[in-house]
Amino acid sequence: MIELITALETSWYISPPWGQTIPPVAVNLLERVYLRTTRTFGYCCGIQWKHECWLYSIDCGKKILHATQNQIIGTGELEAISVQKPAFVLGEIVMLCSHDKGTKQRLILGIALVNNSWFYVVELVSPTLTQSLTICNRFSLVGEKSLVRVLK
Repeated sequence: MIELITALETSWYISPPWGQTIPPVAVNLLERVYLRTTRTFGYCCGIQWKHECWLYSIDCGKKILHATQNQIIGTGELEAISVQKPAFVLGEIVMLCSHDKGTKQRLILGIALVNNSWFYVVELVSPTLTQSLTICNRFSLVGEKSLVRVLK
């Protein structure tokens, strides 16, 4: 029985929540965008799959706002920031270097630029049948050094 649970959990972490093909993103990371809701410009500093769609983090200078693709308009211009491009891409399978139990393979579900470093959204805990009072968020931002690319 334990082997079946482990197999289910393994496939859970690497099964794309969007189905067979990854939906296209509306704007690229570091692309300058116009936010319709606030009528301001900013740049895309993060993308995450959440609530069955891509959710974009937009750096507007003093604060970071979150928007769906219907709330932003891409300009095609990239923000001039001196950071290297992310090491991993959305939908890529990676290994967690320091995860203690169970499978270490995970799917990149988001990418965010935090203090000039790239972080990746991965699911750390599979969903439970009962609601947990101790775990409010199954997803976490993980640094590049904590991940290893899985070769196919």
